[in-house]
Amino acid sequence: MITRFGSLYAGHVDLENIGLEGTPVNERWLSDEHLATVLDKTEAIVTLMDRLGYDTFWAAEHRFQREGYECIPNLLMLFVHLAHITKRLKFGCGFNVAPMWHPLRLAEDFAVADRLTGGRILFGVGRGYHSRECEVLGAPSTAIDNEANRVLFEDQVEIIFKAFNSRSFSHYSDHYTIPPRIPYRGYELQDITLVPKPRTVPVECWQPIVSASDRAMDFMAKYGIKGIIGGGAASGGANERVVQAYRDALARHGRETELGTDLIIGFSVYIAETEQKAIEEARPYFEENMKMFGPLGFVRGLTEAQLSALGDPKRARSAGLPMLEQAVAAGAWLVGPPEVIIEKIQALQERYPGLEEINVGSVIGTPQRVICEQLERFATEVMPAFKQQVQATAPAD
Repeated sequence: MITRFGSLYAGHVDLENIGLEGTPVNERWLSDEHLATVLDKTEAIVTLMDRLGYDTFWAAEHRFQREGYECIPNLLMLFVHLAHITKRLKFGCGFNVAPMWHPLRLAEDFAVADRLTGGRILFGVGRGYHSRECEVLGAPSTAIDNEANRVLFEDQVEIIFKAFNSRSFSHYSDHYTIPPRIPYRGYELQDITLVPKPRTVPVECWQPIVSASDRAMDFMAKYGIKGIIGGGAASGGANERVVQAYRDALARHGRETELGTDLIIGFSVYIAETEQKAIEEARPYFEENMKMFGPLGFVRGLTEAQLSALGDPKRARSAGLPMLEQAVAAGAWLVGPPEVIIEKIQALQERYPGLEEINVGSVIGTPQRVICEQLERFATEVMPAFKQQVQATAPAD
């Protein structure tokens, strides 16, 4: 039963001249002042979500994006601040890109942030698909060496969970020697302790599900990592194969669950009086988002010619690129009047009885004004139909 709602914000600033005929992605180079507006924009979104009764604000961690698309490099530092200007909203790391961190620094920073916020931060780990980010910081990205990235990521996550869950620990692998066997204050160092530990152990951890390979699903099930399908770079909407694969992995590790258990499914949402009006108003944002993520491999089926045209305002419109209507038909976008969106979410919870939470949000390119308008409309015109389910199932006094 769906009773909780979050929203994922990738961290884009307001942009001018968007859409297929707009400024090409690689020609954007915004001023420092403009890039820093992501902080005020984030504050505006989270304070609104807190007031409207949303459950979780998710944000993405990325670096070096002078184009203005993903401009938050340190989620934990930002979330400590945001927790202090809100009352109840939780903050989801979507995601801490592990290969860009030393795993012990990430574990320490999360533990401190977790305690400073009273447990209002949800931990999340990702592998890292931006070559400009990972490779600059000395780690392989999925784009350059997918297998090396996966091996490093799995090693790092093992260290992080050891640090969270063990009174003391050691770890020796091809990547890390923790600790080195050295003298320390009269004894030989053999193990270390994370100080402080997180407020609540075991730590609730989330990871994006992209490939849904058996190896990836079994890794998540092994560590009890929950999954987010869609949103951010990945296409939104439910994916039957992925939902089934995750449930099967949990079963292989001894957990029999209903479809949708321990998952969040993300959607792009645009509410308007009619579906057609919603599509026309949201089309420039859909197109800008495709311009950003298409060359990174997140728009499936694009030919080399289409990818080339995507960066050329004169050719893009006639290149046969995917259209928003197709994303709506595929279920990645929920658009139209509130009653239509309610009906589609109700169908989703009937199909996946274990699903308790979904993310609804606006894609890269959407200005702050529209993001906030859409969040408010969804909270007041759609969410009550599902929040009331909690009241209806609550036991009588």
